[in-house]
Amino acid sequence: METISRNGARDSAHTTIDPAILYWGTPVVLISTSNPDGTANLAPMSSAFWMGHTGVLGLGLSSHTAANLLRTRECVLNLPSVEQVEMVDRLALTTGAREVSPWKQEAGYHFHAEKFELAGATPVVSDTVAAPRVHETPVAMEATLIADHLSDMHLFTVQIERVHVHESIRLQGHPNRVDPDRWRPLIMSFQHFYGLGERMHPSRLASIREDHYR
Repeated sequence: METISRNGARDSAHTTIDPAILYWGTPVVLISTSNPDGTANLAPMSSAFWMGHTGVLGLGLSSHTAANLLRTRECVLNLPSVEQVEMVDRLALTTGAREVSPWKQEAGYHFHAEKFELAGATPVVSDTVAAPRVHETPVAMEATLIADHLSDMHLFTVQIERVHVHESIRLQGHPNRVDPDRWRPLIMSFQHFYGLGERMHPSRLASIREDHYR
């Protein structure tokens, strides 16, 4: 239906909707945390973004990962590429919590203790946190918890302490840069997996030296 905005411009292109989720397309993250018994938990999520060396993570109130993060105040954010899509999907509908919340039970979740084994992921000792990194993912970022902005979910702010990458995605000739043409993150868009396409258009932002942001 055609509408008129406050400034009088007509808009026949948009329709007002009320979607249950707003998964417009964000990178998938495998978060590794430490369980109370010292074992490792591994969980997929995609409500995440980064500014500088700060990360923001959205997790549900009944999340086992959230409970681990609140208790230990540290984690590893492992970023899978499109090549690890099956690894990520093996963890879907599983939780590290022995008592599965009613919401998760209704959605079909079940308890699984050995998340790394289930995913086919290889744990690697981290440098600054107790939780292990995932060997197979091209990116692994060790992080510590700064704050939890609690509402109807956990909105965690974390500080990235150390970044590890596979040699295959480094930009040749630059020791601390990632080659965007070689890095192909796994993307979640409205509960489905996607990858990036080819570079679309030159960006004027690319004229800014990356170190300028440091």
